Amino acid sequence: MHWLLSTSEAIESNSGNYFPIGIQLLFAAGFVAFMIAFSQWVGPKRKTNDKLENFTSGIASHGNARQPVAIKYFLVAILFVLFDVEVIFFYPYAVNFRELGWEGFGAVLMFVAFFLVGFIYIIKKGALKWED
Repeated sequence: MHWLLSTSEAIESNSGNYFPIGIQLLFAAGFVAFMIAFSQWVGPKRKTNDKLENFTSGIASHGNARQPVAIKYFLVAILFVLFDVEVIFFYPYAVNFRELGWEGFGAVLMFVAFFLVGFIYIIKKGALKWED
């Protein structure tokens, strides 16, 4: 006869269902904290110069990591992401091209035209030319 319960009684009975989830979350957090503390307590504590060095993948480090990088790398990356995301917009049209009809086809042609105008602008500005 649970369909005869009032709304407040239904809410009260449902809130008790979250108690096991709360217990599980507390147990998981306690387990993680215990394991971190236990590994710190039991683990070895030998600090050598080799262990305290930064890991460099076996490649000897040289130079300063703060030297400037050519802006062209970032420009090409941003342009790639921009044009890659624009291509994703073709997918909904490809899925629904019959339902969209000629109006949808016109919208896609306009989208492609804007896409090409932007690409031609980038080429004219020389954004993809490397001076180095």
